[in-house]
Amino acid sequence: MTEKLQTRCVIAGGGPAGIMAGYLLARAGVPVIVLEKHADFFRDFRGDTIHPSTLELMYELGLLDEFLKHPHQEVRELRAVVNGQAVPIADFTKLPTHCKFLAFMPQWDFLNFLSMHAKAFSSFQLLMQHEVVELTFDRQRVTGVRAKTPRGDLEIRADLVIGADGRHSIIQTCAGLERQEFGVAIDVLWMRISKKQDDPQQTLGFFQGGKLLVLLDRDDYWQCGFVIPKDHFDDIKTRGLQQLQNDIVSFAGFLRDRIAELDDWSKVRLLTVQINRLRDWCRDGLLCIGDSAHAMSPAGGVGINLAIQDAVATANLLAEKLRTGPVSVDDLRNVQARREWPTRLIQAMQVFIHRRVVTGQTSGRKDSLPIVVRLLKWFPVLRQIPARFIGIGPRPEHICSGGR
Repeated sequence: MTEKLQTRCVIAGGGPAGIMAGYLLARAGVPVIVLEKHADFFRDFRGDTIHPSTLELMYELGLLDEFLKHPHQEVRELRAVVNGQAVPIADFTKLPTHCKFLAFMPQWDFLNFLSMHAKAFSSFQLLMQHEVVELTFDRQRVTGVRAKTPRGDLEIRADLVIGADGRHSIIQTCAGLERQEFGVAIDVLWMRISKKQDDPQQTLGFFQGGKLLVLLDRDDYWQCGFVIPKDHFDDIKTRGLQQLQNDIVSFAGFLRDRIAELDDWSKVRLLTVQINRLRDWCRDGLLCIGDSAHAMSPAGGVGINLAIQDAVATANLLAEKLRTGPVSVDDLRNVQARREWPTRLIQAMQVFIHRRVVTGQTSGRKDSLPIVVRLLKWFPVLRQIPARFIGIGPRPEHICSGGR
């Protein structure tokens, strides 16, 4: 027998967009249920870059001091090694924000923190191990979701369904929303390598001849991202694990004494890079946000922060009306209109980076610096431009939905 519930808003997906939207809507007095298919938030190699724009939202919510007590790393400047030369790329210390740094915190810690505070509102429910499998309809209007749970099938009727279930969104598929794909020529291999005290300070990445190795400081280990050509993981496996080890060491020689830690392919995870977005983020009774509306490349680590900006805009524009009843399609389109321009701009920049920087479509000697990088090296004031684009982004959102 199917259990049935009724609420004002149901959110599919307990990632950054879903938890933040649920928190803000509940804070504004909207009854909301968030459904997360897993038993916990622990997933390795998820986006864990908390940008100054997100930290500013934590400040506006009165949560910043408590948030920063959790273990994290702070990065005030991004540096890179480009064709063998160390160069500064972005300086966050001049940003007009309370936190002038990137914070690296495991995503599960961030989600646990945010959901803990959301649970303080009686209008918020988070149901783990609840996997949304289909939408319900009344003619053309979406009226709710059906989910599989440990106790059996569940149907939740709601005035609004929010799809925040990631780049492989079941909500997006069930709603029949059309997706635009933008060709990406790369994938990324993620892995862990232990860190030593005398290792260099954190570096954004090592660029050499169109190849890229990213090292993220995770306190006691490096989270490594090695860029490979699209769909070439099987070819790399055929070449052998030792060849991959040699490729990594050719970028970061200081890892030579521990590269053997990568002694099995199970320690190497493939991230299939996508850049896409929906033509329409909504239909009557349904809105998609975050990766469900627009999958981002890991370039710049902006995905989690863009998803959170979507959630804030959603609450700002819909909470007041949603407290008392359904919202119209025009209301939902206002969210897309607010957030689509920043998404388009960031995705265009990511496509440019992939084509002109990562895949090596550059000219000049192998030991030379691209003109843009040379300008950043020669004129420190210019480093504030990428810092602002990465750290704050176009059209940053602020908390406007009232708390109760």
